[in-house]
Amino acid sequence: MKPLISAVLLMFSFFAFSQEFTLTGKVVDEQEQPLSYVNILIAKSVVEPIEISSGFRQPKGTATNDDGTFSFGNLEPGTYKISASFIGYKTYSEIIKIEENKNLPTILLKEDSEALDTVTITAKRPTITRKPDRLTFNIENTALTEGSTLQVLKSTPGVIVSEGSINIKSSPATVFINNRRVQLTSDELIQLLESAPANSIKSVDVITNPPASYDADSGSVINIIMSKNLVTGYRGSVATNYTQGVFPRYNGATSHYFKNNKINLNVNYSYTKQKINREEENSIDYFDTTGNIDQIWDSDIDRNTKSETHNANLNFDYYLSKKTTLSITSTALFTPYFKYRISNNTDINNANSAFLENFTANNLSRDDKFNLGTDLNLRTEFDRGSSLSFNAHYTTYTYNRDQNVFQDNQNNPDSEFKTIANQDTEIYTAKADYSLPISESSSFDTGVKLSNIKTESDITRLDIINGSEVINTANSNAFDYDENIFGAYVNYSKSWDKWDIALGVRAEQTDVDGFSPTLNQTNTQDYFEWFPNASISHNFSDNFSLYGNYKRSITRPSYANLNPFTFFINENTTVEGNPALQPTFQDHFVVGTNFLEHFTIEAYYINYDGAINEIPRQDNTTNILAYTPVNLDKTIDFGFDFALDVNPTDKWNLYFVTSFYNITEENGFGTDKIELDQWSNYSVLANNLSLLEDNSLNVNFTLTWVGKNLQGLQVVEDRLVSELSVTKSIFKKQGTLSLSIEDMFNEQDYRISTRYSNQSSRQFTNWDNRFVRLGFRYKFGNTKLNTNERATNAEERDRIKDLQ
Repeated sequence: MKPLISAVLLMFSFFAFSQEFTLTGKVVDEQEQPLSYVNILIAKSVVEPIEISSGFRQPKGTATNDDGTFSFGNLEPGTYKISASFIGYKTYSEIIKIEENKNLPTILLKEDSEALDTVTITAKRPTITRKPDRLTFNIENTALTEGSTLQVLKSTPGVIVSEGSINIKSSPATVFINNRRVQLTSDELIQLLESAPANSIKSVDVITNPPASYDADSGSVINIIMSKNLVTGYRGSVATNYTQGVFPRYNGATSHYFKNNKINLNVNYSYTKQKINREEENSIDYFDTTGNIDQIWDSDIDRNTKSETHNANLNFDYYLSKKTTLSITSTALFTPYFKYRISNNTDINNANSAFLENFTANNLSRDDKFNLGTDLNLRTEFDRGSSLSFNAHYTTYTYNRDQNVFQDNQNNPDSEFKTIANQDTEIYTAKADYSLPISESSSFDTGVKLSNIKTESDITRLDIINGSEVINTANSNAFDYDENIFGAYVNYSKSWDKWDIALGVRAEQTDVDGFSPTLNQTNTQDYFEWFPNASISHNFSDNFSLYGNYKRSITRPSYANLNPFTFFINENTTVEGNPALQPTFQDHFVVGTNFLEHFTIEAYYINYDGAINEIPRQDNTTNILAYTPVNLDKTIDFGFDFALDVNPTDKWNLYFVTSFYNITEENGFGTDKIELDQWSNYSVLANNLSLLEDNSLNVNFTLTWVGKNLQGLQVVEDRLVSELSVTKSIFKKQGTLSLSIEDMFNEQDYRISTRYSNQSSRQFTNWDNRFVRLGFRYKFGNTKLNTNERATNAEERDRIKDLQ
C-alpha cells in the first residue's frame, strides 16, 4: 500500500510542478497614458527565499504593445523578479509569486529627470555602415541632429549639395523620407530641407543600387530615415534662424506631435523670407564663316531673388487595429511672393579686344506658385510577418510668371517686351505592395503601380511697340502633356552562412503624348522596358568582405524640358525646351571590398544611353546663346573610391573618402562629332567632435574637394566646399543654440568653360553661398518623444520644373 501511495503522491507532485501559467500586465506613465516599447524582463529565482539583487536565472524579455500591455506565457510556478525600464523613467522592479495565471496591477513608471538628462547629453559619434547596395550614415543622438536636414545631407558621405541640386558625386539623386519620395522641385526641396530641423533623423541611406520596389527612374537614392514613435503624449518645438550672406535671410518653424494608442498626428510649418544674390561674368567668342573669332561678348550679370515661402506638412496615422493602419500625408508649398531680377551689361569687342558697342538688359519677373500633394495609405500586417499596403496619391501644382524685359542697345533700336507664362500640373498615382517573409533568412516582395500626369502650359509674348502691346505670335505657344506609366516588380533576398544575395526586376510601360495646339505638333512615345537589379556579397571574415551589384534604371525628361517654349532672358540669351527628348537609360556596375573594419575600396562603371543635359549652344550667325536640353549620344562614368571611417578618440570621429573617376561624353551636332573626357577627383574629410565633460558642445567640420570635371560638354573647374557647425545645449537640454559658417575659404564658386567645334564660352559664377547662420530651437512637452515625420511618395512630382 505504501508504494502505491508514494507513487500517487509522486505523480501528483510532478503534475503540480509541470503546470505552466501566464502573466499579463500594463504599463502607464504618471498621466495614466499607456507606454509602448517599454522593456519588460522576468527571471525565476534559483533558491528560496530570495532577495531582489541576486539568485535569479537568465531573464526572459518582451516589450509593451501600443496600448501598454505585455504578457509572458509558459511560466512555471515559483518566485520571479519582474522589472520595467524605459528611457527617461525610473526602473520599476518587484518580486512576485506565480501559482496560477496572474494579471499584475497596473505598473506606473515615474519620470527620472537625471536619467533623461544623462541620455540626452550623451552625444554619440556618427557611424557609417556599408552594404553591397548602400551606405548608411547613422546620426541619431549626434550633434548633426541639432542643425537642419540640409546640413545633415551636406555632411553625408558621397552627397554634394549645390545651388539647385542634390547629387551623389556627379549624378542627380532622388530624395526619399522614410521610403517615400519627396514631391517637390529641386529648388523647393532644398528650401524645405533647409527649414526642416534634423532632431528626428535616425540615419541617411545613400543607395547606389535601389531594389526593384523603387521606381525605375529613381537612379541613385538618398533615403532619410526618421526615428520611430516610442511614447504616447504631446511634443512640440519652435525654431528660428538668421542667415547673413550678401543679404540677410530669415526662417521660422514650428513642429507639433501627438500620439496615443489610436493615432499619430504630426504637423509642421515653416516660413522663409530671403534675398539671394548671384553674380556672373560671361564671355562668348562668336566666329565668322572661316572659323576665326569675329566678336567677343563680355557680360556682367547680377541676379537677385526675393521670396517669401510657406511650407506645411501633415502626417496622420489611425490604427484601425493592432495590425492595420490608415495614414494621410499632405505636403503644401505656397510662394505668394517671388521677385526675380536680372541686370545685364554686355560689351562687344572685336578679335583684337577693340570696343565695338554695348547693350544693357533689365529683366524683372514676378512669380507665384502653389504645390499641394496628398497621400492616402492603408497598410495591414498578417501572421508570420507578411504585409499588404495600398496607396493613392494626388498632386496639384500651379506656377505663373509675369516677366518684363527692357534692352537698351547702343547702336541698334531698343527693345521692350513682356511674357506671361503659366503651368498647371496634376498627378494621380495608385499602387499596391505585398511583402512576404519566406523564412528567417529570406523574403519576397511584389507590387504594381499606375500613374497619370497631365500638364497644361502656355506662354504669351507681348512686344512693346510705341507704347502698345503687340502679340509676338512666333514666340507665343501652348503645350499639353499627358503621360501614363504602368509598373510591376518582384524582389527576392536571401542570407545564408556568409553569403547575402538580392535579386529583383521591374517592368514599366510608358505612354507619352505631348501636343502643341499653336504649332499643331505632336510628340508621342510608347515603350516597354525591363529594369533588373542584383546584389551579392560574401564575408570571408569579420575583417574582410567582397560585394558586387548591378542596376538598370531610367531618367525621363522633365515636363518643362519637353515643352517647346522659348523663354527670353534677353534678346540674345534664351532657354528653350525640346519636345524630341528621349529618356535616358543607365547601366550601373559596382564591385567593392570592406576590410580591417575601417576601410572600403570600390570600383564602378556607369553607361548612360542618351544622357539628358541642358547645354549652351551659340549661334554664330545670329549671336544668340540658347540653353537647350539634349540627349547626348554617349556618356560613360567610371572610377575608384577609397574610404576610411575611424574614431581616433572617444570624442572624435573622422571620415575620409577620395574618388578618382573619368567621364567621357560624345555627341554629334550636324557634321560635327564631339568627344570629350576628363579625369577628376572628389574627396571629403569630415570631423565630428563632442566637447566638454557632458558632451553638450558639439562641432562638425567638413571639407569637400570637387576637382575639375566634365558636365554636359562643359568643363567645371576645381572648387573647395567648407562648412563648420557648432551646437550647444542649454536650458537643461530643452534648448539648442547653433552656429554654422559656410565657405570659410571662399573657394566654393567655380568657373565653367565650353570649347569644342565652333563653341567657345567661359563663365564664372559667384553664388551667394558664403554665409554665417545663427539658430535657436526650443523643445517643450514630452521631449522624450521621437517622431515618424515623413514626406509623400509620388516620384513623378520631382520632374516638375519651373518654366525658367
